[in-house]
Amino acid sequence: MGCTLVIDTSFGSTVGVVGHKPIVETDSRTHVEKLQVNIARAVNEAGYQPSDISTIVAGVGPAPFTGLRAGIVAAKALAFATGAKLLGQNVLEPQAQWNLIRRGKAGTLGDSCDLHVLTLAVNDARRKQLYFELCAVPLTGEKTDGTMLAEPLIAMDIDYPESIVERVNQAAREYQQAVAGHIVVDVVGHGAHKYASILEHIEHLGDIEESSVLDQGEQGLSIFASEALLNAERKPDALVEPLYLRRPDAEIPAPLKHVLGHEGAERTN
Repeated sequence: MGCTLVIDTSFGSTVGVVGHKPIVETDSRTHVEKLQVNIARAVNEAGYQPSDISTIVAGVGPAPFTGLRAGIVAAKALAFATGAKLLGQNVLEPQAQWNLIRRGKAGTLGDSCDLHVLTLAVNDARRKQLYFELCAVPLTGEKTDGTMLAEPLIAMDIDYPESIVERVNQAAREYQQAVAGHIVVDVVGHGAHKYASILEHIEHLGDIEESSVLDQGEQGLSIFASEALLNAERKPDALVEPLYLRRPDAEIPAPLKHVLGHEGAERTN
């Protein structure tokens, strides 16, 4: 029976086989260099060979360019070499799943008829911005593998914290009008504490949690992979491509300057 390998480089790097403790590198300056070594180590420590890998889940961000690309390329290369099935998973959706589990363990999830938990899932985008998505739990309370399926109230985007607060408050007000009971908005993910002084202006604010689902060890790895499998069932032909959500810095160069009245060469794409 094959195993499922998770490779994510949306914040540092996380590598692990589902059912086992992952290897996490938080130093973004060295995680790319350690990636291949950690993949081999994770598979070996789980008691498998590369040929045993049946599924690879690649984290697709959203995240800045260089580190994210390295993880996806490594996952694609390994899938090609082993014949494993390749799935992509963004880092924001599983935050909502983990937040509900986190609250459940703490005894603060409440009655779904009276308390509606909204999760503002974030990831640090640098340049004073955050990647984010606002998710809610459907009123049906539908469950899969013990976790309630979440739906976006604000689709995945990148913005400045001040603007995010305004957009979340507007969405939360509209959601409150459609449900009975109270709502609470938890902020979950890397970058939450960095901008806490701004995010504290969110109405109905609950917890500000500076951690990712992939910081939760074996359980977090399982949640991440399960979300990827569910998404693959819904969209089996989805491409595994990086989510940057930001225009690249590179621009098409300007034409060469004319010299001494000559036309000179023109640069083309």
